[in-house]
Amino acid sequence: MRIDQFLSISRLIKRRTEAKRICEEGRVYLDGRRAKPGDRVKPGQVVRLEFWDRKIEAVVLEIPKGNVSRERARTLYRLVGGI
Repeated sequence: MRIDQFLSISRLIKRRTEAKRICEEGRVYLDGRRAKPGDRVKPGQVVRLEFWDRKIEAVVLEIPKGNVSRERARTLYRLVGGI
């Protein structure tokens, strides 16, 4: 699954267009390297998001098939850090 799509489905970012934009701005990292919107994400990888006021790190636990409920979206990742 594409990283911008995963960020949207997991609800780490509200909209896919926003996820794509912050990837293009270089504020999303996948296993320590800058991620492009089309980069593929797999379970076990670490995603780091750099917002203006905070940073979030999460480990991908599962890649869903299609859209998921809000409750299930929280089970797709585990937060490991945040500033």
